[in-house]
Amino acid sequence: MGRFIYDTIGNAIDIEDRTLAHLRIVMMNKLRRGESFMFDVEVGDGTGRRSFWMHASVPMQFHFYGSRPPRINRAWVDEMMIAASGPHGLTIVPEPTEEREKPANGAASEEAAPTG
Repeated sequence: MGRFIYDTIGNAIDIEDRTLAHLRIVMMNKLRRGESFMFDVEVGDGTGRRSFWMHASVPMQFHFYGSRPPRINRAWVDEMMIAASGPHGLTIVPEPTEEREKPANGAASEEAAPTG
């Protein structure tokens, strides 16, 4: 379990490390482009939701408790980028399954290649 801190420790939300790693990429890209946005997240203890207006002038921290960075699901990042640009802002959407990557030359994988 990681922690997202927006400005002060009083604005901290506990978020799973894997989810937090994906949120970090989305937030970093949006703010690097100079795009402010709303981030809406459920409070971990079930007491409701919190909304943060994300702006590059406000300090933020991403505290990961795990020792290894997770594998990034590009489709999940893309879905959250779309949400962050929409009217309701960034929310944590369910992680989509990753499609198997096709070889660069467009050929079928060895498993599917005809034999003989």
